[in-house]
Amino acid sequence: MLLAVDVGNTDTVFGLYHSDDWEYIWRMRSLPQENESHYESRLRLHFLEAGLWFGDVDTVVLSSVVPAMTPIIQKVLRSMFGDEIIVVGPDIYPDLSIAIEHPHEIGADLIANSVAVMTRYRENCVVVDFGTALTFTTVSKDRKILGVAILPGLMTAVKALFANTAQLPEVPLVLPKTAIGKNTTEAIQAGILLGYEGLVKSLLQRIRQEMGGECIAVATGGLSSIIETLQDEFVEIDSNLTLDGLRIIGQRLNPSA
Repeated sequence: MLLAVDVGNTDTVFGLYHSDDWEYIWRMRSLPQENESHYESRLRLHFLEAGLWFGDVDTVVLSSVVPAMTPIIQKVLRSMFGDEIIVVGPDIYPDLSIAIEHPHEIGADLIANSVAVMTRYRENCVVVDFGTALTFTTVSKDRKILGVAILPGLMTAVKALFANTAQLPEVPLVLPKTAIGKNTTEAIQAGILLGYEGLVKSLLQRIRQEMGGECIAVATGGLSSIIETLQDEFVEIDSNLTLDGLRIIGQRLNPSA
């Protein structure tokens, strides 16, 4: 069994891969103020409820974009599974090069996403990750991360609007039928969701132009299916893309997994 752990700004995801499939995927809130006992007790409970034994896990791969949580989760994983934890960084995967000015600045999740798409597709690709941040990672067909575009994610934008205005409520992320909102909720949904629809299409068009017109797109992240009108922009929408990249890294570095 392989355990992939993706520590994100909002959630920490644990995926257990066995027999060519993700048998279990568990989510916990990413709370840097909590100590390792908080996460370890919950992870142990998940294993207990699933009837699993820690010793069955032979490979553990960790990706984290929350520096304050990285040592906490590492302690949890080492306590449960031993010291041989694979921690994803810019030099972790020999077949992938990072052609940006400061490779250590790139998020480990974006590295995992890039490994996943370069393994599946042998062509230029943009990974659009709809998470706390909305990121566009461009990977060339010769296996290079060429660069990234980053902006606030959908929920982040809604929460920022709610937190910084006196009269605007926090609203559900539901695609409206019209761009002309008839009430406050519809107005915010039109502005955020339809605005982001145009933003994603515009950025993808710009990236494709800069790549000479040949560039597919893959979507991932918890909110990747929210804007249904974007589905035709992508050859694939895979909410588990990051976990799959971590799996590929783990299996490459531990072939016996």
